[in-house]
Amino acid sequence: MFTVKKEINLNTTDECLVVGIFNKTTALSGLVDEVNQRFDGMLTELIKNGDISTKKKTFSKIHTFNKIGAKRIYFVGLGKEKDFSFELLRESFGRLFKSLKSEKWTEAAVAIDTFIGDNVDASDVAHALGEAFSVAPYEFEGYKQKRNEPKKELEKLTIYSTTADEKELEAALSVGYVFGKGVNSARTLVNLPGNMLTATDLAEYARSLGEKYQLEVEILDKDEIEKLGMGALLAVNQGSEEPPKMIVLKYQGKDEWKDVIGLVGKGITFDTGGYSLKTKTGIVGMKTDMGGAATVLGAMEIIGELKPEQNVVAVIASTDNMVSGKAFKPDDVITSMSGKTIEVLNTDAEGRLVLADAVTYAKHNGANYLVDVATLTGGVITALGLETTGAFTNNEGWFEQIVEASFEAGEQMWRLPIFEKDRERVRSSKIADLNNSPGSEGHAIMGAAFVGEFAEDTPWVHLDIAGTSVTRKDHDLGPAGATGVMVRTLALLVERFEPIS
Repeated sequence: MFTVKKEINLNTTDECLVVGIFNKTTALSGLVDEVNQRFDGMLTELIKNGDISTKKKTFSKIHTFNKIGAKRIYFVGLGKEKDFSFELLRESFGRLFKSLKSEKWTEAAVAIDTFIGDNVDASDVAHALGEAFSVAPYEFEGYKQKRNEPKKELEKLTIYSTTADEKELEAALSVGYVFGKGVNSARTLVNLPGNMLTATDLAEYARSLGEKYQLEVEILDKDEIEKLGMGALLAVNQGSEEPPKMIVLKYQGKDEWKDVIGLVGKGITFDTGGYSLKTKTGIVGMKTDMGGAATVLGAMEIIGELKPEQNVVAVIASTDNMVSGKAFKPDDVITSMSGKTIEVLNTDAEGRLVLADAVTYAKHNGANYLVDVATLTGGVITALGLETTGAFTNNEGWFEQIVEASFEAGEQMWRLPIFEKDRERVRSSKIADLNNSPGSEGHAIMGAAFVGEFAEDTPWVHLDIAGTSVTRKDHDLGPAGATGVMVRTLALLVERFEPIS
């Protein structure tokens, strides 16, 4: 897939050569200057006239007329070097690979040195390249009848660098590619329809992941869930024909099982809203309500591949939320695994219920730090839109580590508050310890505050990805549909984790 070469020979017959070009007022330098000489100085004129654009995230393609070995040269505009960043580079590569895919190229060569800037070194370029190579051309094939014509895909990428260490480049390319594959796995899970991904199917997927990466796997079935008193998960599952699953994956990267990071995912494989039934338009797309579970599993794939020296337990509570004569109802009172009782005022606020038992079980499995990820509330979309994940916490030091990971991953989040009065609203039931829906005001905050009651004093961050788990339009790093959001953030969090003193 990737071949790294120390020297570039312009006479080599690559199908196409990819070169980065900054917006500079000075003369062309390095490889670009060498290519310019082969073209008798024509590149300078083409750039001057705008036929080759140096504006960021633009592409200019020229035929080489046998002046060099490659058939085409793709010039990737990088803009001003002072404004150049890793995120801009990754998006540029994403746009590039989508273009190469649409033009049915099967191999290409990239001159990495031409993409190095003041704030982006060769390893950064290689990581961005490997990641974009994986995520940008992704597509969910779906269930349409297949055509007989063979698919042409970009399969071979030659990487040229005269300045960087080959092994470092190979490592960075591999890590970037692994990150991208984890994102794609999460995307595929979210894109699957509910009848193709039940809680049992999700559990089997997790089991296969565990077998592949030698993770410890525990799948609790309904009888075991009942024995452990997971009444919140059982209540949501009550109306379903499909059995619930509590899914646990453990990765031990240290000699002792300590400083354990708990990754908790909401795995509602389809959400009707229960008796608090969704509208006919609101119910469409509810196959994606297991986006938090997909994020956790995508991150565990990366962790399994890269094997960081950390301890991680992933816990996913999975079921669908259906309507039947057995389904739970508004006004019901249920008892969670923690012993806390819950008055159900809204059966469509089911995600926080399954997370309650999942968070408790993560702690039961030794989690010292918690992150839960969930498509929890429409309220977070009202507050932050479709590009920003909502974040909540009970611990500043732990939150800072997650913010840093999200910044490095290029996945933006924004912190929303939980005040004591918010906690009081969640505790406002007259007949139970908690109520699951104390009103629509501050909806995202109420959902987070409810989950926080089960995290208690354990350092905890809640990530509400209801707005960011799916996108309605194509973008530089992928198509419309599932995004795999927060997979890279969680993987980086684990990789960079430092225990809080």
